[in-house]
Amino acid sequence: MNQMTYDLRSGLKVAAGAGKRRCRVIAVTSGKGGVGKTTIVANLAVCMARSGLRVLVLDADLGLANIDVLLGLNPTHTLLHVLRGERQLAEVLVEGPAGIQVIPAATGTEDLTHLSAAERLLLLEQVDALDGAFDVLLIDTAAGISSNVLYFNTAAHEVAVVVTPEPTALTDAYALMKVLATRHGLRQFLVTVNQAAGEADARRTYERLARVADRFIGVQLEYVGYIPFDEAARRCVREQVPAVTRVPAAPVSRAFGTLAARFAARPRVCRPTGGPQFFFDSLLTPVEGISSAT
Repeated sequence: MNQMTYDLRSGLKVAAGAGKRRCRVIAVTSGKGGVGKTTIVANLAVCMARSGLRVLVLDADLGLANIDVLLGLNPTHTLLHVLRGERQLAEVLVEGPAGIQVIPAATGTEDLTHLSAAERLLLLEQVDALDGAFDVLLIDTAAGISSNVLYFNTAAHEVAVVVTPEPTALTDAYALMKVLATRHGLRQFLVTVNQAAGEADARRTYERLARVADRFIGVQLEYVGYIPFDEAARRCVREQVPAVTRVPAAPVSRAFGTLAARFAARPRVCRPTGGPQFFFDSLLTPVEGISSAT
């Protein structure tokens, strides 16, 4: 049997001597808007890049793009130009803080709120062409249960659901997971609690959601951490700068660093669910010693 090692950069168990690195695809999603999902993606991306990972961010809120605004970027071209056949995906990438690369989406474009089958295939092909250039792809989905949201979540290796302690956020997160579980076969979700008063508040929030999800839809939830409510984070959003860049010593920035480390430390999940799955065979082949079953 080949000796197995653990690679913190990719979060994968690999056979000794295996040199191929595979891009890890994580969808960050929410049932309700306004829970701080995009802020979490932006800061996670910077933290991961600072740890040495090559990070790509896809703004998958295709009609109401905002991660470029949050990062203070001014893209010349967007995903709209790619889907129109006017640009290749590599041509619209914009570099952000710490060297992260961002695929910007368009704003106020209703046509992109429901991708056609042909557009989805084109996007898959374009992303697949970047195989080998990145270690992590973070997908910042829109909120809710639209066809685009469901599509991008089923395409990822892992789905991270962002909630806040508000009852409406929990209710909408449950609704999203229910649709993904019953219609698309997803059984595992990561949960991050944002704007919590502290660890105890975050744990209580997670446990409320986990009890209901286990009882009524039978899915497995995993708590990966929380981000505390911090006025510094709100100021950074207004200033269009990630908190980990502007206020690195603030509690919220330390929490982002901890969260990024926890994501990196998790073994990547290969979960063929019948969904589209980003990056084709080269990225979905199970690593030796890891079962592809979920």
